Amino acid sequence: MAIDIEGRLNEPTVGTRENRLGSITGYNGDLHDLVHQSRCGTLQNRERCFSQSSMCLSMCAIGQLQGIRDIAVIYHAPSGCCATAAGSNTLARQISGRIGAVYRSVLIGSDLDERDTVFGAVEAVRSIARKVYADYRPKAIFIASSCVTGVIGEDIDSLSSELMAELGVTVEPVHCEGFKSRIWASGFDVSDHAVVRAIVKPPKEKRNVVNFKNFYESERPQITAMFAELGVKPQFLYMNSTVEELEHLSESLATVCICGTLGTYLGNALEEKYGVPYVRTINPMGIAGFEAWFRELGRVIGKSAEAEAFLARERAKYLPQIEEVKRDLAGLRAVIAMGPGYTYEVARVLQELGMTVVWAAAWHYDYQYDNKEVPPALNHLRSHSPDNIKFSVADMQNFEVLNILHRYQPDIYFSRHPGSTVWAIKQGFAAMYVADEYLIFGYKGTLAFAKAVRDTVRNRSFEKNLAARVKLPYTDWWYAQQNQAMLKEVV
Repeated sequence: MAIDIEGRLNEPTVGTRENRLGSITGYNGDLHDLVHQSRCGTLQNRERCFSQSSMCLSMCAIGQLQGIRDIAVIYHAPSGCCATAAGSNTLARQISGRIGAVYRSVLIGSDLDERDTVFGAVEAVRSIARKVYADYRPKAIFIASSCVTGVIGEDIDSLSSELMAELGVTVEPVHCEGFKSRIWASGFDVSDHAVVRAIVKPPKEKRNVVNFKNFYESERPQITAMFAELGVKPQFLYMNSTVEELEHLSESLATVCICGTLGTYLGNALEEKYGVPYVRTINPMGIAGFEAWFRELGRVIGKSAEAEAFLARERAKYLPQIEEVKRDLAGLRAVIAMGPGYTYEVARVLQELGMTVVWAAAWHYDYQYDNKEVPPALNHLRSHSPDNIKFSVADMQNFEVLNILHRYQPDIYFSRHPGSTVWAIKQGFAAMYVADEYLIFGYKGTLAFAKAVRDTVRNRSFEKNLAARVKLPYTDWWYAQQNQAMLKEVV
């Protein structure tokens, strides 16, 4: 068994990625060494003598839950922790509007202050929950903890049980204290744990539905049409899903994901507890990724012939166009810095397009997923990469990325976080923000991505003008340092 899911779901908390998967936030070396150490179990985290930035796992946990329609999240936290609530709410409303749905979910902060920190505020949360239920009638309520509530030991577990008995609606604690983990992706696991534990019900009958774990479903029409070729419907998670839909996840034919980092906990949990097959392949980015992913989905649900027919039509339409653009990209040198699920995948796609990846940095590294295997994308990259890529785990440390860019002078820099691309542009490098998870999805997405890369490297006037007028805080001394000098062995 990959995980003791029955035992784990009896507990309101889920282990962090550091403890559960052996994930790390500090490494400097190369692709071959990283895979070797992962396979033999010798990979050790390395600490930094200086850290410039970080991210809170609470935002990932709550952000995922906020996408569910007609629920309430009560964030037991100081007011500052709710700073992103307005943006998340606006985004969810806009995405719901695209499919004609009405978004009524709310996030309410408990506004912890100094007095609450000393004397506790469980009763205040109880009053908030009653008021929220009376005003909004949510289908489920999630009570989320914060660093402060974790430190003072607020008992949100007992409170949730008491409120569920009183209100007659699902009330689930969400233990997402930011200090628990340096790895923000632990928040994805926290939200999945809450959904599987509190919402998903045992199956009654199988449905022609495939669970699709993604972020913002920007390609919903395309995915829906594609899955129709296989005679199934997608259930997007969690954005725009309802509590009623989540209750039936155990009845689906399979679970797939757009990102292995995002989907590992949910996919493995549904497979082990309810027997829903989890499709474990490289992600559906680029040609090799999309074909491996779609073929395996077809095999799992017994629709291999239909999958091959669809792939044949798509290849005939898009491959000649992709080959044409590849001629303009051949030999370009790139640096990548993204979350781990995308770092390996985008590196692979760039190589498919004839480019050279001179350095790849991941914000963290999971040396195994919940099935105890090395991430498929890393294994694939190791087996098919023509070069031994320089690799580091950077934990969103922009000062390390700028050191790498200065040293290797790439033609283009790729990141999934806009704050990182801005700094690269200030250095004078062409940079591309790979924001949309579907930007490189399938043949059509790969073609669009290749054209966007070509356009970005051809027009460099903005980067050159900005770099000539901006003075960065980094000295020649820093640019001369070796990247690994920032890391030390954990004692």
